[in-house]
Amino acid sequence: MNILVINCGSSSLKYQLIDSDSEAVLAKGLCERIGIEGSVLTHTAAGKDKVVIETPMPTHTTAVKLVIDALTDANHGVINSVDEIAAVGHRIVHGGEKFTSSAIITDEVIKNIEECSDLAPLHNPAHLIGINSCRELMPNVPMVAVFDTAFHQTMPEKAYLYGLPYEYYEKYKVRRYGFHGTSHDYVSARAAEILGKKREDMKIIVCHLGNGGSVSAVDHGKCVDTSMGLTPLQGIIMGTRSGDIDPAICDFICQKEGLTSQEMNNVLNKKSGVLGMSGVSSDFRDVEAAAKEGNKRAANALDAYYYSVAKYIGAYVAAMNGVDAIAFTAGVGENNISGRVEIAKYLGYLGTEIDTEKNNVRGVDAVISKDGSKVALLCVPTNEELAIARQTLALIK
Repeated sequence: MNILVINCGSSSLKYQLIDSDSEAVLAKGLCERIGIEGSVLTHTAAGKDKVVIETPMPTHTTAVKLVIDALTDANHGVINSVDEIAAVGHRIVHGGEKFTSSAIITDEVIKNIEECSDLAPLHNPAHLIGINSCRELMPNVPMVAVFDTAFHQTMPEKAYLYGLPYEYYEKYKVRRYGFHGTSHDYVSARAAEILGKKREDMKIIVCHLGNGGSVSAVDHGKCVDTSMGLTPLQGIIMGTRSGDIDPAICDFICQKEGLTSQEMNNVLNKKSGVLGMSGVSSDFRDVEAAAKEGNKRAANALDAYYYSVAKYIGAYVAAMNGVDAIAFTAGVGENNISGRVEIAKYLGYLGTEIDTEKNNVRGVDAVISKDGSKVALLCVPTNEELAIARQTLALIK
């Protein structure tokens, strides 16, 4: 069966068509600048040349129609008709407390996703537009919602409640939710598989390190804590996000700079992190290059970043009273060889040490700790699209 995976943004739409039997990607692509002048679809089918189609996309429905046309095209398509799509899996950022697992999309599910929109105002409304567009064009194809927050819903109250008046949780559901859940779920399971063990028998820490980043503690198959909070702003230092700071800083800077709370929120989300600290870039490769050239701010930004990750690892070792494996994933985690070395320098107390030769890999499954290490260190490429396809298939079978 073929599963179409959709990740819809406010002006973009990423997709992959996956053969659920072989788990091969048949085709993938990206619609950009939806509703904006200069719309373009980039489509790549397995074994065929990339196709770039520049055409107006006034709405997401137009974009979905173009995706279907690309998938069924006689030259660069991979299926004959939409009937060959068994289901569509939609990535949804925020499911609040309403969703502890993926769900077949119904009118009731859509209503509940809408109710979570105030927790993810930039994401959930866009996801809903994508869902409605797909339902309009593929009315007979089952749709599944896969939530970034669902995997973290096993956290106990001691992990997800904030030290705030309880009424804010009761009235507004202000609590830690966590994100990248699909990735943390997939990578923790894959790490156990690489080690020839069952996830249910292990304590695993997953470091999803990209422009956005989060760390999770997975105890015997269940998430018991994660670094992101009510929003993806909390946790480790990121590409443009501040991560953990003293909350009083916000009021202090607002008064000094004459900023509104919304403007301050923009600073924390888009102008901070490694970008703000280094003054160079949010791309870790650029910051690393600048640091090698002697840029002190860039070097300090990287040091602070690695330190913030190592601190969360230490916290989650304590939370689980031990750890068996630590997996690095996502763009930085999978590809930044020197970054993994810097983080591992803080982990000697665990009886683990990185192996320089084994660590010399990018984007492949690998155990990168020395033989005999008490705690295994791994590089595990994430595959959120495959994870979404698997969860979608499980629900429609």
